[in-house]
Amino acid sequence: MLSYLRERFASRLRERGRRRARLVSKDGRCNIEFGNVEQSRFVFLIDIWTTILDLRWRYKMTIFISAFLGSWFLFGLLWYVVAYIHKDLPEFNPSINHTPCVENINGLTSAFLFSLETQVTIGYGFRCVTEQCATAIFLLIFQSILGVIINSFMCGAILAKISRSKNRAKTITFSKNAVISKRGGKLCLLIRVANLRKSLLIGSHIYGKLLRSTVTPEGETIILDQVNIDFLVDAGNENLFFISPLTIYHIIDKNSPFFHMAAETLLQQDFELVVFLDGTVEATSATCQVRTSYIPEEVLWGYRFAPIVSKTKEGKYRVDFQNFSKTVAVDTPHCAFCLYNEKEAKAKEKKGYDNPGFVLSEVNETSDTKM
Repeated sequence: MLSYLRERFASRLRERGRRRARLVSKDGRCNIEFGNVEQSRFVFLIDIWTTILDLRWRYKMTIFISAFLGSWFLFGLLWYVVAYIHKDLPEFNPSINHTPCVENINGLTSAFLFSLETQVTIGYGFRCVTEQCATAIFLLIFQSILGVIINSFMCGAILAKISRSKNRAKTITFSKNAVISKRGGKLCLLIRVANLRKSLLIGSHIYGKLLRSTVTPEGETIILDQVNIDFLVDAGNENLFFISPLTIYHIIDKNSPFFHMAAETLLQQDFELVVFLDGTVEATSATCQVRTSYIPEEVLWGYRFAPIVSKTKEGKYRVDFQNFSKTVAVDTPHCAFCLYNEKEAKAKEKKGYDNPGFVLSEVNETSDTKM
């Protein structure tokens, strides 16, 4: 038992050591880090709206609470200063005929409560501004305007964060693996994608990028060289009727970067296939993009996807997501080059070729043997 656990642990370490770095994770997040950026972080404050939207929820809620509490407390101090300067506080023993700037402010706590009531327009009616002080009237107007701005900005940021289209993208899922097999007599790379909601994505478009390291004829090494990968669906690659899971495929022809790969050499390749799905959310008309990636260990040569859609006796179509990423082994050529050579050989067998230089001549055979 101990030896088995030791071997299992060693195999896990070897797999972790062979694990490739990927630019895009399976859930679409980009694994990239920016270093030595010359511009200061002040540029992010210029586009404060996008900066707030990109923050995580914990930071956003911290800013939300701090903005309101900070403004209430700041204006509470100002109201306390106004009352202190005008000698409205009880420690100054104001006379009976004294008219304060703000009624019933007895200290810092009551000034804070009046600031809160003013900014959120609660208006309990116990504390109010009088016409005695122009400073108090100006402060009331300024806090009311600033309070509307804070409410509009923070509430708008929360609403925009909730309704961002990337949340819709989480209900679009790709198969765990990509497969390579024959489809329509051609060698293809196939990927399955599904929409988990019944609402459609309007104007959906699927495409891919193959990321790999290349060396130019000039000797320059390009780490993330991008090659376009065209994906097709039987009904076309644009304006998809995305109500049920679709199997997209890329034809491995002579123009494909997968043409010179084989089943034996696939795991030795160094590439990352990034797949994109762009569409418009039907409910909000906002555009969204779904991303995922596949490395050579996640591309299965000689497999196809198991059937997933069936029809019930009641006439309804049923999608079984248990078989969504399930694959089945099929007979597949071990390279695209072999498949094309096989087709060319079969085509030549059906054709006849004439040799114009060939001349048939009859030769009379004579025997030198005399009887």
